[in-house]
Amino acid sequence: MKKIALAVALAFAATGALAQEKTIKIAGFGAKSGVVRSFGINSEAAMLAAADQINRAGGIRLADGSKAKIKIDYYDDRCTAEEGISVARRMAGTDALVGVGPTCSNVAEPLFGILQKRVGNASDSGLQFPIFTDVAIKGGLAQISEWAFRNVPNEMTMYSSLFYWLKTQHPNLKTVYGGVEEDFAHSRATWYVVMKNRAEANGYTVAGESKWLLADTNFATQVREMKKANADIVAISAHPFSTCGVLKEMQRQGVKPKLLVGLTSTSSLETMQGCAKQAEGMMIPTSFAPVNKEATAAANATAKFKGSADLHSMAAWENMFILKQVMESEKLSGNPKDLQADRRKVRDGLAKLRVTKGLLGDTKRTDDREADKPYLFVQARGGNWVVLHNPL
Repeated sequence: MKKIALAVALAFAATGALAQEKTIKIAGFGAKSGVVRSFGINSEAAMLAAADQINRAGGIRLADGSKAKIKIDYYDDRCTAEEGISVARRMAGTDALVGVGPTCSNVAEPLFGILQKRVGNASDSGLQFPIFTDVAIKGGLAQISEWAFRNVPNEMTMYSSLFYWLKTQHPNLKTVYGGVEEDFAHSRATWYVVMKNRAEANGYTVAGESKWLLADTNFATQVREMKKANADIVAISAHPFSTCGVLKEMQRQGVKPKLLVGLTSTSSLETMQGCAKQAEGMMIPTSFAPVNKEATAAANATAKFKGSADLHSMAAWENMFILKQVMESEKLSGNPKDLQADRRKVRDGLAKLRVTKGLLGDTKRTDDREADKPYLFVQARGGNWVVLHNPL
């Protein structure tokens, strides 16, 4: 009889412990459908892998000394502004503490616009919900709202460094021709504001540019224009799908520039799967490569959740550990009644950061809530992205 009573008591104790287990919800969001769906899929996998590692190590330490496990909810915003804004409002209406995303700059820009502009402004009815971006990379977006933060590299810095290095390594090359995805905020801004600007600043003559759309499949006219210009360097500011289409058309028309430069987002597995042969030799600056044990371990952990590691998904991985640090340093309650207060603590904690630990080294945080991340140059060789040069 005593044994039965003890078993019942233990069962009730176990049930009570499970009922009391606390969770912290983090909402990820990005493109899981459409042409750039791989980016959202990879970010979700990285977040799940990081959460799994954090939870296995005990989870998040709360203000009262108890622990909470992280739970990830991931939303598909389809890379459209309207859906992104709808998702942001939905996330803010749940018990999610913070959002990690989005994939697309054309989503991030208007989405940041619905957040409260200045913290504590009672006359501003914008959402008071912290967003920590992993992928959307168009320059300067975090300044839109004090609730917006980003862990994305600075493309102006990276391409300035790349074109300077190319000038020193290949002084005989004089001209650059650009190809740009005209309807995608990131690729468009990177060509007109970054690549073109930095090429000219380093003494190159821009011989022209061809334009296409993200979902285009025929690039014959654009490549004929490219062939006619006969530039030494072709710089393609486009994502993997259309980049591969252009590279295959270049092969068909016999366009062989002396050097190929690509968009940061194209230094991914998708490019190698889609056109490894045609991309051979392409050079890209990136903020991730598996060059140390931490980066390799993160990539392997993400693969177990059916995602691939690149500069975007590994930023999502980093975000999870940065958020763990902030949650613990700001002493979150973790109680549902304190949700908005805890969101504010996360926002304020992120704003305090001046340096964060990344997979390639320390990342500096700027006053406008952006990142100054370590980076290197990679090159497509034999179906892989290999490190070409580390400029730092």
